[in-house]
Amino acid sequence: MATSVAQPPLSPWTSRATDVPRTDAYPTVDQLLASFRELTVTHPTLVRERRIGTSRLGEPIPCFTVAEPGLGLGEPGPDDPASAEPGPRAPEFLIVGGVHPNEPVGYVTALHLATALCQDPALRGHFGARWHVVPCIDPDGARLNEGWFATPFDHRRYGRHFYRPAFTEQVEWTFPFAYKDAYFDRALPETLALMRLIDDTRPRFLTTLHNGELGGVYYYVSRPLPALHDTLHAIPAALGIPLETGEPEAPFVPRHAEAVYGCIDMRDAYDHLESVGVDPTAGAIAGTSSADYAARHGTLYLATEVPQWTHPDADDTTPTGERYADAVRRRAGLLRETGTVLAGTLAAVAPHLTLDTPFLRAVRAFVDSLPDAADGETARAATEDGDRVATVAERFGFEAGVHVVRVRYGGMLLRALAAETGAGSATAEVHRNARELLAVYEGWQEQAAAWVGEPLPIAALAGIQYAAILATAATTLDPTTPAG
Repeated sequence: MATSVAQPPLSPWTSRATDVPRTDAYPTVDQLLASFRELTVTHPTLVRERRIGTSRLGEPIPCFTVAEPGLGLGEPGPDDPASAEPGPRAPEFLIVGGVHPNEPVGYVTALHLATALCQDPALRGHFGARWHVVPCIDPDGARLNEGWFATPFDHRRYGRHFYRPAFTEQVEWTFPFAYKDAYFDRALPETLALMRLIDDTRPRFLTTLHNGELGGVYYYVSRPLPALHDTLHAIPAALGIPLETGEPEAPFVPRHAEAVYGCIDMRDAYDHLESVGVDPTAGAIAGTSSADYAARHGTLYLATEVPQWTHPDADDTTPTGERYADAVRRRAGLLRETGTVLAGTLAAVAPHLTLDTPFLRAVRAFVDSLPDAADGETARAATEDGDRVATVAERFGFEAGVHVVRVRYGGMLLRALAAETGAGSATAEVHRNARELLAVYEGWQEQAAAWVGEPLPIAALAGIQYAAILATAATTLDPTTPAG
């Protein structure tokens, strides 16, 4: 008779992944903030709104603090009545949505977390913390994605209404940075607001809410947490969503466990680019991250990356018949080819463009980075073990990554050209190139369809983030005990 192997009990936080109510759309910025303000009306003793900054286009950026009345809802510091109370200071937890405006899963997560804290005294009591929730740190960028928020499962519409800022316009990657010959101090107003909030709260725990497009679930944590890994694996498994077991986002990222990585460190990125012969100061690196900035306060950081569409290949570790190095070279070739097409269109229309749109700035930055990315992959392939065979998941990561680049960057370039058309300033050359690019782009979308997979329920994605937040935050209450 077979002997069963005892399995460790699941963390109680795992079951929280199913708590998020169903929704078939992402909220707009106005809808999101209205829902948070409704909490301040319904639970006035538990929630307080305060302004932490102003966006580049003049929108106030609010933060909502949720806590027991005795912990205080004012700004942390000497002016807060709670600071004068005897005893240890309450833990400060910081939750930030919209650091990348094309990643709206976190809007649903943040709202559900704040709502649950208001409605569940036992949950508030377990943590005894002040939760500072920024629903959307980049409202300007978020508004440029709202064209697909109501139909989030339509991948074609997603591509045609997609926007992701240029490197130097991303809140998450414009914290001050100095390393070797790299120096960045052009922090955005939104980034400065988040810097002030981090320094004010000195958070014990910080999460910025992210999501990807295709594949499976993976995590970034600022330090190894072996007791947490099983829980992080169990949370998506409880919802039938795979882990991402293929390639990490960057080859220099430390791996703590399957699908659990150390944070992306720009110093490591610099050293890696330098090692493969790419100039790190040529535009591939801007600033550093919120995780790196918050490290000065000893903050534990978590990012839970969830895919909007999933594919069975994402966690398939079966070997393919292709050598890993050859798969890397093939990816390099596809990136170079994509860059050539987009750069050619940009060069042809450049003399005729009159509008400096966010779409155009983003495309110029990303397209300029593609040759360096291709060079880096080619150099990396030369260092790989020639006998190693790529897994199905690794091959999926390579292929899907290229399709993501094409759908994103091609879609934004089409939006930049459409802005000229809409303003009535498009010349015949702009119209011609727009038509030609659209034909290529529609072909790219057809090719991407095989790699997109199935759309995932928004509630499940937000549920994974919600449960992971609670489980990770719990480790800061007593780091010597397992999560939950």
